Amino acid sequence: MNISSNISSLQANQSFMNANANNVANVNTDKFIPTDTRIHENGENSVQATFRKADDTGSERSQTDLTKEIPDQMNIENIAEANLAAVRTEDEMFGTLLDIKA
Repeated sequence: MNISSNISSLQANQSFMNANANNVANVNTDKFIPTDTRIHENGENSVQATFRKADDTGSERSQTDLTKEIPDQMNIENIAEANLAAVRTEDEMFGTLLDIKA
């Protein structure tokens, strides 16, 4: 893995977190259908987030499932920390100054 794949992963996971946060923010919005996000590798050095609306169950209430969304947020945070650690290590190895702060 190189720094560009770490940066790509950080960007994809930021998009995932944005969609996740929107789902959580609408947990009390009637008839809300959450966005389902998938992260996948898109080539050798690229990670991408793809989005689609979750399946509509026809419920009059929000279809956001907090038992899915909250663990997703924790996973995204852990992935971001791991990618930032890898970027910092590579930065130290090559002596560049990126000024990335978590």
